Amino acid sequence: MSAVLPANDAGSAPVGITEINKPAAPAAAQAAAAPVAAPHTPSPRLVLARRRALILRFAAPLLGFAMFVLIWQVISHTGGGQLPGPAKVWVSAVEVFSDPFYIKGPNDQGIGWNIISSLKRVGIGFGLAAVIGIPLGFMIGRFQFLNHMTSPIISLLRPVSPLAWLPIGLLVFKSANPAAIWTIFISSIWPMIINTAMGVRQIPQDYTNVAKVLNLSEWKVFTKILFPAVLPFVLTGVRLAIGVAWLVIVAAEMLTGGVGIGFWVWDEWNNLNVQHIIIAIFVVGIVGLLLENALVLLARRFEYK
Repeated sequence: MSAVLPANDAGSAPVGITEINKPAAPAAAQAAAAPVAAPHTPSPRLVLARRRALILRFAAPLLGFAMFVLIWQVISHTGGGQLPGPAKVWVSAVEVFSDPFYIKGPNDQGIGWNIISSLKRVGIGFGLAAVIGIPLGFMIGRFQFLNHMTSPIISLLRPVSPLAWLPIGLLVFKSANPAAIWTIFISSIWPMIINTAMGVRQIPQDYTNVAKVLNLSEWKVFTKILFPAVLPFVLTGVRLAIGVAWLVIVAAEMLTGGVGIGFWVWDEWNNLNVQHIIIAIFVVGIVGLLLENALVLLARRFEYK
């Protein structure tokens, strides 16, 4: 006798035994049967914003540089040929950088050696300014008595022109190279002192109160509170100082002589080689830009979050 199977609730045909025991469809088959979602396409507004950002990043600087070269060419053409045009300067630059490290005498060396000599002077003067200026800025910002004691001196000496310090260096050191380093040192120390002291003063008073309650040592206060909070101000002062140092070395080397990019400019002026002077202007700008960008990367590397 065959068994009678119950009908379903809707009154449809009975469910067969083979249907009950039928295995479920594989997952891969179910996934294949599922509808495929259409790929996401960015909205026209998003596409327009991306194009605008791309134009601002690349096309705008190229357009500005092209306008600069065009104005330069117009001034060169209308000035009677006294100012060399971009084409002449480019040919001269290829010649200069084809052998940048030649040595034909103590005062006749390639532009590569002149750049290296200037960087050495800047490195020494700037390094000494950082070693002295940053700790001094911490102490000035930390202690009110020292702040009031040094504030009139800093306010008096900071506006002095950098080249005004050069004769003092020549008088004290009796040599051009230490005098140039001294000029870089005294000119680049002020931004580091001022920015560091300002950063220390802007630390919330609650931080120092907590340090007093916990009876932290001065070293703990410096490493755990002051340094992380003041580091952005310190790096800003360092960036400003390196710009001042590179600016000062060109002018100082024009007066002291020897090997250096500033002396190279002055020597080319004495030879009436205006193309090389323009090349030196671009070199000074490019090296200064590279130094500043290197410090920006350093600031991002040591940024506290």
